[in-house]
Amino acid sequence: MLRRFASYMLLLVLLPVSLGCAAEEKYSAGVHYEVLPQVMRTADPDKIEVNEMFSYHCGHCFNFEAALHPWSQNLGSDVDFQRTPAAWQPSLEVYARAYYTAVMLGVLDKVHEPIFEAIHVRRQPVQTEQALVPFFSAAGVDPVKFSQTFNSFGMTSMVNQGKAKMRGYRTQGTPEMVVNGKYRISAAMAGGFEGMLRVADFLIEKERAARASAAAGK
Repeated sequence: MLRRFASYMLLLVLLPVSLGCAAEEKYSAGVHYEVLPQVMRTADPDKIEVNEMFSYHCGHCFNFEAALHPWSQNLGSDVDFQRTPAAWQPSLEVYARAYYTAVMLGVLDKVHEPIFEAIHVRRQPVQTEQALVPFFSAAGVDPVKFSQTFNSFGMTSMVNQGKAKMRGYRTQGTPEMVVNGKYRISAAMAGGFEGMLRVADFLIEKERAARASAAAGK
């Protein structure tokens, strides 16, 4: 009886460990996500960053937004959600400038969806600075202020930093996600858009566990 009891207690001790191992094996590096060869700096080192690489021109990014937006609104307070607009060819730079201008002027929540919908639902030719003015005017931004920000030196610097970040992330296409500057997630590897979010959740928990372990070891 004592032996059976000891075996039972040992099972109770080992069960959480085995479950933890199973959780760890749910998604694998090189199969469901890529471990970047060099860790990239994040905007806030005190938080776990999730960065989406996207472009307003990208139809897949527009489709992904329907799942990504509600998911991003329910992230924990220890997670910092960021976006990096793709500008790997000159024709895409106008969209990168549109995104960064919206961020700088504090109107991203007012223009982000409308720009996407104009391009992919109403099929409007939003391809120039002038074509973007109505979106910002509707958000209460003076056209002169918009143009000054859109063409500023600081804007050029942000676009160039975004390009460098995309290279460091080894981005293959859009949309993709990078978790904490370490792990790249693509729809092809994760098995679709919902898969990307599930893998991102897994990696966020992985980073939380690593931080908790590091804090406990201090």
